[in-house]
Amino acid sequence: MNFESTWNPHSPVAQQRREAALARLAQWHALQDRAALASAQSKPVFDKRGQLLPRERVALLLDPGASFLPLCALAGFMQDTPDPAKSVPGGGMIAGIGFVEGVRCMVVASDSGIEAGAIQARGLEKILRVQELALENKLPFVHLVESAGANLMQYKVEGFVLGGSLFRNLARLSAAGLPVLTVQHGSGTAGGAYMPGLSDTVIMVRGRSRAFLAGPPLLKAATGEVATEEELGGAEMHTSISGLGEYLCEDDRHALGTARDVVARWDWAVNKAQREAQPPRFEAEELLGLMPAHHREPVDMREIILRLVDGSDFLEFKPLFGAATVCAQARIGGHAVGIVSNNGPIDVAGANKATHFIQWMCQLGHPIVYLQNTTGYMVGKDSEQGGMIKHGSKMIQAVTSASVPQITIQCGASFGAGNYGMCGRGFAPRFLFSWPGAKTAVMGGEQAARTMQIVAEAGMARKGITPDPDKMQAQFDKIVALFEAQADAFYTSGLVLDDGVIDPRDTRSVLGFCLNTCLEAAKRQPRATTFGVARM
Repeated sequence: MNFESTWNPHSPVAQQRREAALARLAQWHALQDRAALASAQSKPVFDKRGQLLPRERVALLLDPGASFLPLCALAGFMQDTPDPAKSVPGGGMIAGIGFVEGVRCMVVASDSGIEAGAIQARGLEKILRVQELALENKLPFVHLVESAGANLMQYKVEGFVLGGSLFRNLARLSAAGLPVLTVQHGSGTAGGAYMPGLSDTVIMVRGRSRAFLAGPPLLKAATGEVATEEELGGAEMHTSISGLGEYLCEDDRHALGTARDVVARWDWAVNKAQREAQPPRFEAEELLGLMPAHHREPVDMREIILRLVDGSDFLEFKPLFGAATVCAQARIGGHAVGIVSNNGPIDVAGANKATHFIQWMCQLGHPIVYLQNTTGYMVGKDSEQGGMIKHGSKMIQAVTSASVPQITIQCGASFGAGNYGMCGRGFAPRFLFSWPGAKTAVMGGEQAARTMQIVAEAGMARKGITPDPDKMQAQFDKIVALFEAQADAFYTSGLVLDDGVIDPRDTRSVLGFCLNTCLEAAKRQPRATTFGVARM
């Protein structure tokens, strides 16, 4: 027997209940609006600083018209004050699941319009909860930070101790392969500095972003040292010297636009349409005139990249830090790739930058293309004291352990350990090709000859022998000739130290073919057996 409703939705009882429910909903909406209204009262201050309010930032970050699910919006209600009419819910932050460039993300923003974004007790619980949700639901974590940190006037030791879980979770997210992106809109002090420090990608705003373990007042109190905020942790310092920041932007809008660009290049949108390969805006013929015949002549490898990637469009990673090492995201033949190249020797900053970038590409699952043109790792007293060996080793470890296909093109010089760090043949790239003018050697012929000459002259001096200039020159010329002959691309290709010499103008099509091959291999699932197929 089917149940038939006897409820009259128009009855006085139903109407009374409906009105009560609507009143309760109105209270709920008013509470949610209270935080937004309280934050908006700071608008004159934000306008004066040329900043956007926190909710304006979130709106610009998210895809227009896409769904957004707020989370824990009433966190902290009646915890800041027992008066329900005065309590401001939200825990000092905005959080929810939304879409950025088609990618479903966990988005968290400091509500810096309220108490300068200071982390509140229930705000800590809120961010820990949404971090767990991001882990459980495999969501990238996008954090818009501008926080005064903990309110020291309301200090509680348990908040300090348990607050470590916030940083632990950032590390867990990254280790789980979930990108962590921070836009540093304002200050991040003490523990707050670890939020960008534990992020995979950090975007900073010139003149506004700050990140330091001890701000000027604490620094002076603790050590007596006097320093400005910019010297300690400004955006320009962090993007060019410390390397904490990847991208330097001019204002909030620029930073949020960059954040959307970064997310788009993750290539994580589940329902993304198949990308059509857009040809470069520059002719491949120009590649022949760009690469110099001798490695001593400089070339900006970004010019090479422009002529290889789809639409001549790429996003450079940490452009101000370790500038001689070029790292960029782009597409080749529709495939999202990371590119590593060289505008000079690899220094300490460049090695750290490349290590970070290689690990990030592995997290995103993007193949890496190496465009070799380096004389090797930087040498000298400053470089050695700066830890060149250990930092170069980190880069080599990253190349060795990379979990994505790696493809190497030897465009110009490939000298010394730079050959290793840039995924030379000994590091088993999936494919490796050489341009006709490429040179591969432990060092340049003249450097090798000069080294041997210095050693020989020092040995003769110890024995009291005067060097014969003609003999020394003959030895010098012999060593140069030996090195130059073996460095030649045709010679090394003859030793099968590459997969072939290619016309530079064909590089894009060769890369596209190789990337298609790698993609098919990833999708193919052969049925393994415990025996080979026996011939009958």
